[in-house]
Amino acid sequence: MNDKYFIDKTKEILKSYHLTPDKNPPHLPKEEALKVLETIRELINYHDYRYYVLNQPVISDAEYDALYHFLKSIENVYPELITPDSPTQRVSSDISSHFEEVKHLAPMLSLDNTYNEEDLKDFDRRVKELSKEEYIEYCVEPKYDGAGISLLYENDLFVRGATRGDGEVGEDVTKNLKTIKTIPLKASFSKYDIKLVEIRGEVIIQKEDFKKINEERMQEGLSVYANPRNLAAGSIRLQDPKEVAKRPLQALVYQITYVEGNSSKTHYENIKMLHKLGFKTPFEYMKLCKSMDEVIEYCKYFESIRDTLPYEIDGMVIKVNGLSLYDKLGFTSHAPRWASAFKFKAKQATTIIQDVLFSVGRTGNITPVAKLEPVSLGGVTISSVSLFNEDFIREKDIHIKDTAVIERAGEVIPYVVSVVKEARPHDAKSIVFPTHCPSCGSKLVRTPGEAAWRCINISCPAQVVLRIKHYASKDAMDIKGLGDAVAQLLYDAKLVNNIADLYDLKIFDLVRLPRFAKKSAQNLIDAINTSKTKGLSRVLYGLGMRYVGLTTAKKLSLAFKDIWKISKASEEELMNIEDIGDVVARSIREFFDLEQNIEIIKRLEKAGVVLKEQEHIGKLQGIQFVFTGALSCCSREKAKEIVESFGANVSESISKHTSYLVVGQDPGSTKLRKANSIGIKTITEEEFLKMIE
Repeated sequence: MNDKYFIDKTKEILKSYHLTPDKNPPHLPKEEALKVLETIRELINYHDYRYYVLNQPVISDAEYDALYHFLKSIENVYPELITPDSPTQRVSSDISSHFEEVKHLAPMLSLDNTYNEEDLKDFDRRVKELSKEEYIEYCVEPKYDGAGISLLYENDLFVRGATRGDGEVGEDVTKNLKTIKTIPLKASFSKYDIKLVEIRGEVIIQKEDFKKINEERMQEGLSVYANPRNLAAGSIRLQDPKEVAKRPLQALVYQITYVEGNSSKTHYENIKMLHKLGFKTPFEYMKLCKSMDEVIEYCKYFESIRDTLPYEIDGMVIKVNGLSLYDKLGFTSHAPRWASAFKFKAKQATTIIQDVLFSVGRTGNITPVAKLEPVSLGGVTISSVSLFNEDFIREKDIHIKDTAVIERAGEVIPYVVSVVKEARPHDAKSIVFPTHCPSCGSKLVRTPGEAAWRCINISCPAQVVLRIKHYASKDAMDIKGLGDAVAQLLYDAKLVNNIADLYDLKIFDLVRLPRFAKKSAQNLIDAINTSKTKGLSRVLYGLGMRYVGLTTAKKLSLAFKDIWKISKASEEELMNIEDIGDVVARSIREFFDLEQNIEIIKRLEKAGVVLKEQEHIGKLQGIQFVFTGALSCCSREKAKEIVESFGANVSESISKHTSYLVVGQDPGSTKLRKANSIGIKTITEEEFLKMIE
């Protein structure tokens, strides 16, 4: 079957069953489910391969989601039809307290390293002497810098995955590795008469994904990962497979270490076979070399292009291609004699730390930034580098005027690897972390268990634009027309220095600004005035307290009814509320303990912003609605907003937790059928309106 078959079959399934990610898929009789199930699994496996291995998807994310949702819905209805190799079985729900030890079928040994042409020629000489062969064919491939794993397949099914461990014994991380979509849960080894095979590989993370993760951690005030290898290794040993599934991990395999039944004669044939079976391999970068001179030339070429590759590599691996020579060449106590690693030059440099400044991030994180004597590293001039947080400085014992070893972590982010203490001058200075915000002078706070110090003053100039944008967002005060550009414009014009200033704006303030005519100015003023009645939960969310999302804000609102009661609540009282633990309670308490924040809330109250829970809220507490069909009274979005203001919930799908199915015009048959089948009460739009009048 070629690509066209899979693409056409996908379109046919999507069209035949009217599948879209925002609709519940149809309920199928068991006979029909049996007919279509294997096809859907086959299609999803194909699209996983296109997306994760080839990086060449042929359908949209929405179409893939709809297909996957369809498969999951069938298996939910008929759990007896679930198979171990189903794509839905990649993420396991149980959490292990430890990993069991497992013995590899073949030892996962290290490789001897070479660093120059002479070392490679010496390796070639030893291979020829031991093998008694005059000519040796070598297979050369990139040396990926990740976390080593072994994969065991039996009767075509992935049955076990393990870490490298000590080479002889590793840890069983099968459930975690099943979440990685470049590891096929089923591969047709039987086509090659293989019943049992163990494969060696590496879990890796792309440079761009690594950069994104570290940038997000920096924004949250968390320590960053030193390199993709550390992140990959830590990820596959997480206790919860669901958390592993959130990481952008990929697995690449590069060696068959044990096999029963394979007739391949060369390593190249083995990798080609794995590539055809749907594994991610180094096949596209592999080269067969007839001489060591050709090997050296290819290694030099790859070192020159290493920065252009999507993955981190730290060298090349040279393997004897003929498998028949492996036994003859044998092993040392720690490494095979038929393979060697050629290591690239390290991407590091040394320079002087001239000063350390402290910047305030847009979310209040205080970040120390080292100013460096400019140094060229990997073709880029580095003049400053983040020191992340106080713990990082203390751990590495960094001083001003130290000589620092700088590396571009993941070839992207400059990173201080260490300082050369032996070169520390007598006038070197310790770095003193500030106790008050460099921007507004407020006392900094640090949450136990976290690395970052933060400024939580909602009037802090360094944070004000982001806070205004958040306060005006749809889920908060929903001030239409107040996005990024307008928030920045108001701040630059010195009209708004905190969220309370919004309610002092006048039309004549706005019409003097670019982007504003009289009508657009009036629209913004009207939207600001309308926001005053959005309710306590929206205000709480809009204030931007750390860890207080919309759900937590609603629970606080229902429990205390008044913002001033919340402001005086102890941590213990806050923790009595469902889902509020000590970390969240402490964050809320710290926010209200800051006098500047109390002053802003007083100004909001004076401006007429409703800071008490409206009496009707809670009238529908605990009720869950599902809507089907169009409503004549309002949009579904508005209906959802209304019922949530009364304490009810809205779900997109029917379940045993559903209280009412509200039936509008032209309803879909799926929700009606399911509601009737499990005894959920259906009501008309008129009945619904009476409930909320």
